[in-house]
Amino acid sequence: MQGLLKLSALIDRMNHGIGKAMTWLVLIVVIVSAGNAVVRYAFNWSSNSLLEIQWYLFSAIVMFSAGYVLLKNEHIRIDVIVGRFSQRAQNWVDVFGLIVFLLPMMMITMYFSWPAFTNAWASGEMSANDGGLIRWPVRLMLPAGCFLLVLQGLSELIKRFAFLSGAGPNPLHKEKGPSAEEELAAEILKHQVAPEVADIVHMNAEMVADEPRAGDKK
Repeated sequence: MQGLLKLSALIDRMNHGIGKAMTWLVLIVVIVSAGNAVVRYAFNWSSNSLLEIQWYLFSAIVMFSAGYVLLKNEHIRIDVIVGRFSQRAQNWVDVFGLIVFLLPMMMITMYFSWPAFTNAWASGEMSANDGGLIRWPVRLMLPAGCFLLVLQGLSELIKRFAFLSGAGPNPLHKEKGPSAEEELAAEILKHQVAPEVADIVHMNAEMVADEPRAGDKK
C-alpha cells in the first residue's frame, strides 16, 4: 500500500502542476480573445487562425484540467442521498463509480479518439477555413486529457482503498484554501502583470463565492 500511495502522490503532483499551468492559460485565452476583438472592430481585420487558437486553448483548458478537478474533489456531485452516508460508505460509492463508470468510459474514449489524432498527424490535416491551423494538436487533446483523467482516477482509487483499510486519510475531505481564481489573481499581482486584470479575476472570484455550490447543505 505504501508503494501505491507513493505512486498516487506522484500522479497528484503531476496533475496539480498541469492544473496550475492551465490557470495561466485562462489568462492567455482572455488576452487573445480581447486582442482579436480589438483588431476586428478597430482595424476591420481578423484571422481564422486567431479564432481557432482560442478554441484550441479552450479545449486544452477543459481537457488538461479534468484530472486536476478530480484531484481537488471539485467535480459535480449529487449529494442529496450520498451526502447522508457515512464516510466509509461515501468512499465505497466513489470506488464503484471510478471502477464502473469513469475509468472504462475514459479508456473507451481514448481508444476511439487516438486514430483521429494519428490520421490527422499522418495526413497533415488542416482546418477547412482559410488561414486556419493544423488539426493534429487539437485532435491529440482528447486522448491526452482522458489519459490524465485515467491516471488521476487510479490515484483516487488508491487513496480510497488506503482510507478504507485504515492506511490513509479521507480523500473526500476538501482542503480549505483560496479558490483557483484567487490564486491566479495573487500570482498576477505578484508578477506585477496587468493589475486591472487581477481586479477582474478578484471580482469574478467574489461572484462565484456568493453562489451556492451543488451539494452544499443549508
